[in-house]
Amino acid sequence: MSSKPIFVATHPRACSTAFERVFMTRPDILQCIHEPFGDAFYFGPERLSDRYEEDEEARMKSGFANTTYKDVATTLLQLAESQDKRLFIKDIAHYLVPPNQRPATIAPSLSHVEANTGTGAAAANGTAHADGTAANGTPSSSTTTNPTVMPLRLLRQFHFTFLIRHPRRAIPSYYRCTIPPLSAQTGFHNFMPSEAGYDELRRLFDYLLQAGVIGQQQQQNGAAVNGSSSNGVNGNANGGDHGVKVTVVDADDLLDKPAAVIRAFCEDVGIDYHDGMLKWEDEEGQSRAVDAFKKWDGFHEDAIASTELRPRAHPKKIPTEEEEDEEWRKKYGEEGQRVIRQCVNANAADYEYLKAFAVKV
Repeated sequence: MSSKPIFVATHPRACSTAFERVFMTRPDILQCIHEPFGDAFYFGPERLSDRYEEDEEARMKSGFANTTYKDVATTLLQLAESQDKRLFIKDIAHYLVPPNQRPATIAPSLSHVEANTGTGAAAANGTAHADGTAANGTPSSSTTTNPTVMPLRLLRQFHFTFLIRHPRRAIPSYYRCTIPPLSAQTGFHNFMPSEAGYDELRRLFDYLLQAGVIGQQQQQNGAAVNGSSSNGVNGNANGGDHGVKVTVVDADDLLDKPAAVIRAFCEDVGIDYHDGMLKWEDEEGQSRAVDAFKKWDGFHEDAIASTELRPRAHPKKIPTEEEEDEEWRKKYGEEGQRVIRQCVNANAADYEYLKAFAVKV
């Protein structure tokens, strides 16, 4: 079983903070790190996002104007090596990927990542290329171009898992965070479809799959072939020399059957599960959560105010497209409904692709 830092890669508004709160109940074995690569993505000198490009004051005020991708990666790996607790990292996949399918190159601060020697924190020094080849041109195990700004050798240092939610729920929730009155709190004053995150999450998933960072599988017409594992994915569950079991959690499954989904996730990543992980009413845990989530003010209020993760009383009803459009029109106006529908439709196929890999409970 892998003992690498657990990296939950997700997209915005996937119930990921509630998911993270579950694992914040285990300070005995885990240290939770909340969205660390957003610092470099939005504010640092290697920033990929245009959101604060014209707002130097906001970048400086963030405290991360000088934070590079190497700074974040080195801090994480040093933490992992310096303590007995395992890291549990929840982060947004598109923080590692240039927006709008722009070609990826390794972040300048990581351009000297060691390709052939070094592990852990040492993996944040040396040379490698974005496609995962070594500096001497030796091919990696992947035939897919690396979509991220992180060298493959660095990506291998983490135990990647994935959390998804249907865009019909995630996109309206994100849109709400970018318009008044909530935008006054979040500081996100316009909706950017490039921040939906599904395309980047799928491309990261496929790259890690083909590179053997997660279990090596084959798919045909969206269905597993050549055998299957307990989560419905075929092939070698250990992914050869490098891979770990493919673990994809769907937020709707999580909300309907939290205990079963968390138990299955824990089994995949090597954590002992107990039902007490689904409640967090203690004052110390609440203080940790408030401190962890404060840098993204306005996005995590529900998770901060919550005290447990319990099953929904009734499964979420799937409305018709007409019903959805009417609901969004009432809440956000004609323009809001149009923008949300366009974004939902643009990301549905990527969600459905990843859903095919989801943990079955």
